[in-house]
Amino acid sequence: MSQYVLRDENQENVQPRKHNVGGRTVLGVLHDNRGPRTAHGRGAKQQQQQVSALASSSHLGINDENYGNLPAGKAATKQPTFTIHVDEPDCVNFRKQPLIKKTLQDEHLKQLNKVVISLGQRKPLEPLEIPIPTSYDSPMDMSIVEDEDKPLSSNEVPDYAEEIHTYIREMEVKCKPKAGYMQKQPDITNNMRAILVDWLVEVGEEYKLQNETLYLAVNYIDRFLSSMSVLRGKLQLVGTAAMLLASKFEEIYPPEVAEFVYITDDTYNKKQVLKMEHLVLKVLSFDLAAPTILQYLNQYFRIHPATPKMECLCLYLGELSLIDSDPFLRYLPSVVAASAFIIANYTLNDETWPDSLAQFTRYSLDSLRLCVIDLYHTFLSASTHQQQAVREKYKTAKYHAVSTIDPPESLSIFL
Repeated sequence: MSQYVLRDENQENVQPRKHNVGGRTVLGVLHDNRGPRTAHGRGAKQQQQQVSALASSSHLGINDENYGNLPAGKAATKQPTFTIHVDEPDCVNFRKQPLIKKTLQDEHLKQLNKVVISLGQRKPLEPLEIPIPTSYDSPMDMSIVEDEDKPLSSNEVPDYAEEIHTYIREMEVKCKPKAGYMQKQPDITNNMRAILVDWLVEVGEEYKLQNETLYLAVNYIDRFLSSMSVLRGKLQLVGTAAMLLASKFEEIYPPEVAEFVYITDDTYNKKQVLKMEHLVLKVLSFDLAAPTILQYLNQYFRIHPATPKMECLCLYLGELSLIDSDPFLRYLPSVVAASAFIIANYTLNDETWPDSLAQFTRYSLDSLRLCVIDLYHTFLSASTHQQQAVREKYKTAKYHAVSTIDPPESLSIFL
């Protein structure tokens, strides 16, 4: 508990004496300039002893009336009296400063003048001439194809490429959806899923989203449907929430929730989208960093450089595999990416699987055979497929119109 103590305002600079009363430290009896004040419970003899003790502790002259009353053995020692210090004017102190100090100050002033003069002569830094592309409609409209001098990302650091590849190869197994989950879905089919993915491709193009966002959204959908039964009326809501999550994870400027409500033609409201987003997060255990086909393709391009046209053809084949869950959910993303690289390399360069990638991925050409054949058949039937959003996307000059390239007549490499 706090204790408040009152003091005489005329003695605020006097150090209070402390006594112990009842085990608690309190202030002693106050004295004024007229002499000691009698305290309650003390006699005259006690007062005289206090006065004598006070007189003995101070300097007493010969003419003092209490001079002869000093106790035996207590000689009066001469102690200096209190002195009063008077501040002198500043000009006096300045005159008393030695000449050496003034000389040092002059040297400091000279050095300071040199610094100030040198600052006035320095030229400002010239701006760096960094070419900034102006062809983008928004900050989200960026592609690995358009910028050949794109800086390395955290997944493409050459010094740690092998370690990163080993890690994501382990993660892709953990993030792999169940291949036959559609057989356990009571109300949706593979065709409905294909329509949903085709719609998400159009959404990505409408809002200039990264290609990686599309791959992540499809992964979230398949992993969610592997664990949860969904009615067909809620399938688009699952896809919308998955695209929203992927945008938040990948994009610098993700679209607002209201934008995703708008693209569903107000079929769902904002509360429903956010509630489904929360449910998807819980089912996925908040594990959103799933390796994708595009991530592996970027690594392959660093190990074995390819032309922009071949890169676009690889991307086109990779997105074609997203439409059909059967048979491509049976393969890991690293296998599908390797198969897309082989088909694109064979189509444009009449080459197959380079030794550098075989050594890096530890995939032989024969181990990729089944996936290559399935992806080749999808390539052949792309023009007649019911869903055409991917093909329309890659008809543009941005992607070198690779969807108009005719696939090879046969895969002689496996014959």
